[in-house]
Formats: sequence, structure tokens, C-alpha cells
Amino acid sequence: MLHCYVIVFVLVFSPFIAISNASAGDADPRYRNCVKQCDESGCIAKRCFPNCKISADEVPVIGPPWGMLEPLYARWKKAHCKSNCHYNCMLDREKERELLNKEPEKYHGRWPFKRIYGIQDPASMVFSSLNLVMHLHGWMSFFTLIYNKLPLKARKRPYYEYAGLWHIYGLLSLNSWFWSAIFHSRYCETIERLYNFSAVALIGYSLILAILRSFNVKDEATRVMIPAPLISFVATHIMYLNFFKL
Repeated sequence: MLHCYVIVFVLVFSPFIAISNASAGDADPRYRNCVKQCDESGCIAKRCFPNCKISADEVPVIGPPWGMLEPLYARWKKAHCKSNCHYNCMLDREKERELLNKEPEKYHGRWPFKRIYGIQDPASMVFSSLNLVMHLHGWMSFFTLIYNKLPLKARKRPYYEYAGLWHIYGLLSLNSWFWSAIFHSRYCETIERLYNFSAVALIGYSLILAILRSFNVKDEATRVMIPAPLISFVATHIMYLNFFKL
């Protein structure tokens, strides 16, 4: 019976499969050349970024001693070298495109943006934060419901077969939206990887949970057998993102 549902699912959604292309903006040779020169020199035209720690004569700039470091909030407002290179090359390239009456392009999967107080994508950060708050509220409401409204079995555990699965879903959702808010506020390769890993893990687990809940799977052996290949696929994909260049 389960095989029939899988076949129907594939047949229904197969016409919607399409080829996706990468962002055109960061594939632009002029943009890539600008970023490359900025990475090497720490400058774009006459603008140089001190956080690149490279002076005009290519002598590394030594930072201040530990006791003279700026407060954390002040350092947070200053983007690191790579982020500055991407951001300023994007602005320069979009100004050139505007003069040529061309439409804006996406860069690294996102439309051109303007920083506000060091936040690179304030609207997305706000919406991600709101999603985080609402998921936290929903998870706490779920706690209240199952422990106060549903009957308890031995060891004061709620008599609901899917409680554990939904708790894991809540934790993965909170983790995913947390890193989404951080990622949209400040670009960093480590944060980008955490954001991508969290999103992939949440999507993979959502599919597993949807299958188990839709087909009302309660048998423990079946619960292990069905998610096993999906968990393997998600783990392999996360490892691919981690050990191969994005």
C-alpha cells in the first residue's frame, strides 16, 4: 500500500521538476574580477578596507592589543574583508547596470541590498526573527497542550505517539530560524554553512515527519526503516556542503 502512495506522489509532482540556474550576478565576470582584486589588495579603486589587514603597499596591518579592542557591538557593525568586497563590488556593478538601463541581478542567491547599521539584510533578519519567536511560542504551546490536556501514561509521559517527533521538529525549527536571522544580519562563511546545514536538516526531517504522520506509522521497526534512507541522503548532502566548495 505504501508503495502505491509513493508512486502516485512521484507521478503527481514530476511535471513540476525544472532546472535551476545559479545567480547571474555573482557569475558576472566583471563582478568576479572586482571581488578577486579586492581579496588580493584589500581595495576597490581608491577605497581600502582596514579590516582586510592589507595596506596599499601589501604590508599586513597589525591589529591593536587585546586591551584596546573595540566593544563587541562596535566590531559587529564592521563587516569582515570578504563581506566588504562582495558588498561594494555588488553596489558598483549595479550602478553600472543602472546606467545601462539594465535590470538588477541576484548575487549569491539574493537581490541587491543596502546595509543598515551593519545589518546586511534587515528585512529578512526581522522576518526570520519573527519566525523564530512564533516557532518558540508554538513549541511552548505544544508542551502545555500535551502535558496539561492529554492523559499521562507511566512515568508521567504524555499518551501521544508523536510527541517525541514533534519535539525534535520544534528544536530543528528553532535552530534553523536562529541561524537564518544571524546569516541575514552578517555574512560569514561559517555562519553560511550553519545556515545551510540547519535548513537542509529541517527540510529532510520535515519530509520524514510528514510521511510518518500522514501514513500514521506507529510501529517502531517501521519508524526506523522508513527514515533510514532519507537520513542517509540528508547526512550525505550535509557532508557534501561541508567538504566541497559551495
